Amino acid sequence: MLDYQAPQDLLTDRVILITGAGDGIGKACALSCAAHGATVILIGRTPSKLEAVYDEIEASGFPQPALCPLNLETALEKDYVDLADQLFDTFGKLDGLVHNAALLGPRTLLDNVKAEAWLQLMQVNVNAPFLLSKSMMPLLRAAPDASVVCVSSSVGRKGRAYWGPYAVSKFALEGMMQVFADEQDGTSAIRFNSLNPGATRTSMRAAAYPGEAPEKNPEPAQIMPAFLYLLGPDSKAVNGQALDAQ
Repeated sequence: MLDYQAPQDLLTDRVILITGAGDGIGKACALSCAAHGATVILIGRTPSKLEAVYDEIEASGFPQPALCPLNLETALEKDYVDLADQLFDTFGKLDGLVHNAALLGPRTLLDNVKAEAWLQLMQVNVNAPFLLSKSMMPLLRAAPDASVVCVSSSVGRKGRAYWGPYAVSKFALEGMMQVFADEQDGTSAIRFNSLNPGATRTSMRAAAYPGEAPEKNPEPAQIMPAFLYLLGPDSKAVNGQALDAQ
């Protein structure tokens, strides 16, 4: 999908929410979507990072984004419902939702993982995408062809030793995507797909592979054609698929 050529107006008049929008893949996705005409809703736990992305979008003359700091580790269901109500009042619909935020967590034998670390990671990587998807369904249904993209991983499709709760959480995300996709198939215009970014030059990748030379991996901006394809109308017929960006 890296050879997908997105028209400049691909996402004009679309409203797209992105979690973990403060840096890495989330930031690149926000900038790319805005550059192609979308109004992006920036979700993250660090206001200063979100503000920097907001300012960059504004300075570029792209549609004014919305900034919504939210800590997925501590957010309760009411927080997601309140966010949905706020977005409904402001935008009336949601054309795209990108579940990008995630914790890497401990990379060790599963029987060495502390319960606290397990629960923390599942809260951010699994429970938050569920609660956010659930609360945003009325907004997604209000859009003509809404797209939900779950950012996955190769270790969420084939388990690997020492990838601990991160791998398990990505398997859960893949399963949730499949169930949502099957439920929406033929009953709404909402599509759910997962996207494995592959090796990308991010801080999470550096933490997971400390011995790897970062420059051998593409920058997040280089894998954005895959995100643009899934978030735009050209992928209307794609639903329930586990896709690879590279």
